[in-house]
Amino acid sequence: MKKKGRKAFWHNIKFKYKLTVINENTLEEVVGIHVSKLNGLSVLLSVCTVIFIIAAAIIAFTPLRNYLPGYMNSEVREMVVTNALRADSLRLALEKQNRYIMNIQDIFSGKIHTDSIQSIDSLTNIRAEQLMERTKEEEEFRQKYEEKERYNLREIAGNNAAAGLMFYRPVRGVMDVNFNPQGGHYGIDLTASPNENILSVLDGTVILAAYTATDGYVIQVQHSQDFVSIYKHCGMLLKKQGDRVRGGDVLGVMKVAGGNPDGGYNYGNRHSTANRYTSSGDGNDGNDDKVQPFLHFELWHKGTPINPEKYVVF
Repeated sequence: MKKKGRKAFWHNIKFKYKLTVINENTLEEVVGIHVSKLNGLSVLLSVCTVIFIIAAAIIAFTPLRNYLPGYMNSEVREMVVTNALRADSLRLALEKQNRYIMNIQDIFSGKIHTDSIQSIDSLTNIRAEQLMERTKEEEEFRQKYEEKERYNLREIAGNNAAAGLMFYRPVRGVMDVNFNPQGGHYGIDLTASPNENILSVLDGTVILAAYTATDGYVIQVQHSQDFVSIYKHCGMLLKKQGDRVRGGDVLGVMKVAGGNPDGGYNYGNRHSTANRYTSSGDGNDGNDDKVQPFLHFELWHKGTPINPEKYVVF
């Protein structure tokens, strides 16, 4: 039975048919082809084989091969990885820029206070930081301090010596004596309220914190880019030599009004002394006069005194 089935199969597949093309008008046979199922399968397989070979050659010898899954040369693979890393870096930079802009908006709207900013770059991390819980006393002090203090920042763009630096105002007050190096006045004098906070103008390290007979309490801070700031006639110092400070940190406070409480302030040889004395009106010779607290502020660069008004907004 199996042999008969095989014979019948091969007979059927080898059985030839005549494919004829006849002229419709003359009924003349134009073309006559004898074909079998086996011939048709052979031709079909041959055509498919040729097409496959041509397609394989095109893919193997053209850049189309890079689109095949798992088929990628080292150069293209390296380019893909580089572009992926670059895209990820751009995404992170965009997120950082968005956080920066949002924090700038919060500063202008009052949600973030300027005294909480340590540097411009730290703005991008403010939203991610978790602040420690404050005590009631600390919260009251911060509220009082924030209402009292408003820092003026100024970025120096046109001066290479101070490029990129953000200067804080050393004290909130009125400038009554200007910079006059020819007259021996190497800084400016700022009249301020008693117990007003004295702030560091830049980040730096305290190199001197001492008391002198002529200038009272004096503190000097060494900053980057060869800047040194000097604060004279302080009422009290809150930093000691060697301390690291940031711009806007409190270095000390102004003295209380009246007299010479620490016995060391010599205002007699200061410039524009009359601006700081108010007569008591009793006709005395000045023994009852009171001294208006002031801060003498100097800014030095590479050993040379410079005008602080060029760098700080007063």
